[in-house]
Amino acid sequence: MNRTSTVQKGFFGFRTVTTAHGLVKISILSVLAYLIMFIEMPILFFPGFLKMDLSDLPALIGGLALGPAAGIMIELVKNLLHFLTKTTTGGVGEFANFLIGISLIIPASAMYRMKKKKTGAIIGLIIGAICMGIVGGLANYFMLLPFYAKVMPLEQIIAISASANGAIKDIKTLVYYGVIPFNIIKAIIISIFTISLYKKLSPILKER
Repeated sequence: MNRTSTVQKGFFGFRTVTTAHGLVKISILSVLAYLIMFIEMPILFFPGFLKMDLSDLPALIGGLALGPAAGIMIELVKNLLHFLTKTTTGGVGEFANFLIGISLIIPASAMYRMKKKKTGAIIGLIIGAICMGIVGGLANYFMLLPFYAKVMPLEQIIAISASANGAIKDIKTLVYYGVIPFNIIKAIIISIFTISLYKKLSPILKER
């Protein structure tokens, strides 16, 4: 039983989030992720309210280097900071952002933990990108879009979205042709940046 606990602890990286050394690294990456949240831009052919930011990048790098638990903690702290300082959704947007972020980080970092090679990371990132698309679609359908519908009529949201993508006719097509592909593209872009930066940053993060 002790051996199993040790293996699980090492796999998920729980030890990292309970040490002073690990908490310092998580704190730095969390603040960095929070600051990056303020840099966002729209993507052509997608509704204007879907904006790209790379704030999941520090969490993904942290998850790969320190374990899934660290990546989850970075996402959690990032969104808590945003909720405390700049929320416009009463926490709905931050909760959705957290769920969407960890849907990429958990598969990617868990797969890399199982297979400590570049192929393991790539497979994990592909699975994570698909999960991010699905979770992003569900989070928008059940949480974000109903919230925004209280501020702006749903018909107006659909009309704005349709002006960017003619395939969007209603809330379901908005999710299918807007939200899901947007999150998959976002995951791919974040993954490309992660692959290019990880080798340089992982030795620093793994230092004890």
